[in-house]
Amino acid sequence: MDGGNQQRILGYFIEEAKEHLDTLEQGLLNVQESAQDPEMVNEMFRAAHSVKGGAAMLGFSSLQKVAHRLEDCLKILKEHPVKLDRHVESLFLQGYDTLKDLIEQLQGPFGLRDDEADKMVQAAEPTFKELQTYLERLISGGEPASAAPAKSAKGGAKATGQAPENFSAQVTGILKQMLQLFKQSDTPANRQKLQENCHKLAKLAQTVEPWQILVKNASDAIANSQNSFHSLAPVIIKELKQASDQVQQGKESAVKASPALQKLATATPSKGGGKQITITVEPKAAAKAIVKAFDKRQLTQLTKLLVQATRTSS
Repeated sequence: MDGGNQQRILGYFIEEAKEHLDTLEQGLLNVQESAQDPEMVNEMFRAAHSVKGGAAMLGFSSLQKVAHRLEDCLKILKEHPVKLDRHVESLFLQGYDTLKDLIEQLQGPFGLRDDEADKMVQAAEPTFKELQTYLERLISGGEPASAAPAKSAKGGAKATGQAPENFSAQVTGILKQMLQLFKQSDTPANRQKLQENCHKLAKLAQTVEPWQILVKNASDAIANSQNSFHSLAPVIIKELKQASDQVQQGKESAVKASPALQKLATATPSKGGGKQITITVEPKAAAKAIVKAFDKRQLTQLTKLLVQATRTSS
């Protein structure tokens, strides 16, 4: 296979894999509800299965292994519907994050290097083992190993009055709306809507200072037009979801913005005022990325420029 065809096939695989990641993310963000929807479970299972098959065909063994492990856990849900809890949700999201990180590395300028990929697979293996064991315990009717409530200095359960009892569920609902906005065109109007959602998130736990700081970081990162939706979405959605679970469990002190989010929040806007996007050299995939990032007026202007450039070079 010549280099051009190989690059084109890789571009197709990456674009399809990202679509499958979207399906998995939508289902796993609130897997407690998704598990009660057989069709949603089937969609997630098929998404993991498709990534596994494509990775195997192209020889990406690390991607194949992680997708296979995720597929096996989803197969358990498919064949044995059970009521899940936040711990299962957290484990599923950790496994999903590994799969997403591998695909992002594959798309990066240096590709997916075997040594780094193998380390990521090894690091994720304990999570998948714990997830599979936990699911099997639930199926057998065993008592789930839910996290114990945090203890106060007096030895009693720590009060959770700072956030509503359904805090995590409310956050998940808002994050789903934000995820849909991140998938739309990167426009000032959509950024404004995302910041409005951040304001709603902040109001859910106004007396929890770590949560307020984290949401402020997310809002600042969104406000910076230099940060693309593609770079913002995975960091903000993941961190706010994990933090909401920590707040719900009374572990507010563990809530902290990651270096990645802090970097996005403090990035200096470019003097040119324009955002940047990354596209592959495969024409179809490049066109999809451009159409997603540009509005109609920008596409018209770009088309004219491309026509002029083609005439000049011919």
